[in-house]
Amino acid sequence: MTSGPGDTSGTSAPSGRPHRVVVLALDGLLPFELGIAPRIFGLARDEQRRPLYEVITCSVRPPGPVDTDADFAIMVENGPEALATADTVVVPASYELGPVYREGVLTGELAAALAHVRPGTRLVAICTGGFVLAAAGYLDGRPATTHWASAEHFQRLFPKVQVDADVLFVDDGDVLTSAGVAAGIDLCVHIVRRDHGTAVANEVARRTVVPPHRDGGQAQFIERPVPDPQQSSTTAARAWALGRLHEPIQLRDMAAQESMSVRTFTRRFREEVGVSPGQWLTRQRVERARHLLESTALSVDRVARDAGFGTAQSMRQHLQAALGVTPTGYRRTFRAELSTACGE
Repeated sequence: MTSGPGDTSGTSAPSGRPHRVVVLALDGLLPFELGIAPRIFGLARDEQRRPLYEVITCSVRPPGPVDTDADFAIMVENGPEALATADTVVVPASYELGPVYREGVLTGELAAALAHVRPGTRLVAICTGGFVLAAAGYLDGRPATTHWASAEHFQRLFPKVQVDADVLFVDDGDVLTSAGVAAGIDLCVHIVRRDHGTAVANEVARRTVVPPHRDGGQAQFIERPVPDPQQSSTTAARAWALGRLHEPIQLRDMAAQESMSVRTFTRRFREEVGVSPGQWLTRQRVERARHLLESTALSVDRVARDAGFGTAQSMRQHLQAALGVTPTGYRRTFRAELSTACGE
C-alpha cells in the first residue's frame, strides 16, 4: 500500500532546518533495526549535498543506557522530551515490550513519553514497533502490518486495526508500519522516495547497497526466496523485460526467455518474486514513469509511451491507482519548475 506524493503529512519542517526524525529506543531493542532510520535518512541529500533529514535517538527515560537484545547496551543522549521536536517518530522493534505485547496496553512510562508527540507528527513503526502505536490508539480503524509471526497475536490484541500480514509495509499517509528487518529498510527508502522523489531514494539505495524499490504490497513470505540452483529462475526474463519496458510485453514472451511454458513460468515467478508477472511489470512501469516525470521535461504523452503504458490515459489510471495522484500532480510535487511544460 502506498500513498501519493501529494500527501505530505508529517513531512514539513520549519524552514532553515532539515526534517527531524526522532527514533524511540526501547529496552530490548534490536540494534539492527534501531540503526535503519539513521542509516537510510542520514544518507539523503539534496542537489547541493545538504542533509534532508536530521536523525536523533531518544529514550523513554532521562539520558542514559538502554538495554538491547544483544550482549551490550547503548547510551542514549536524549530523553522523551525530544519527541516533541519530531517531524517523524520512528519506533523500531523490541523484545521487551512487556504489557504492550502481552496485553496491548502502554506502560505509564511509555504513555508519558508518547504524550510529547505533537498532533500531526508522522508515525513510523518497524516490525513489532507497531504494537506500541496500536496500544497508543494510533492505528485504530487504520490498515497496518507487522512481522508475519506476530500478526495473528497483533490482530487479537487490537481488533480495531485492519491487519494485513501479507505485505512488506503499509503507508496510510501519516502512519506507516512495516514487517521486520529488511522490510523496515524498504519502508524508510519508500519514505525518502515519497518525500523527495526517486532520484534521492535511488542514491540512498545505492549507497546502502539495497534494492531501490520493493513495493509495499509485495508478500512478506515467498516460497522460494533463494532460487533452487537445480531449477531455472526467472532472473533473465525480468532483466529482458526491464530493457524493453517501452514495448508491448506478453507473458509468453517472458516465459520464452526462460524456455518455460507460461504456466510453469507464472508459478515460478510468483514463488521467486511474490507477485504475478503482470503485477510486477505494472510496478516497473510505474517506477519508470515516476523517474521520467521527476527528471525530464518530456510531455505526459511521451512519458506514457516510454514507460510502456501506451497512452496518457492508461498511465494516468495506473498512477492514480498506485500513488493516488495524476502524472501532472506527481511532477508538480517533485519538479515544480517543469510543471508548466507538461499538459495533463
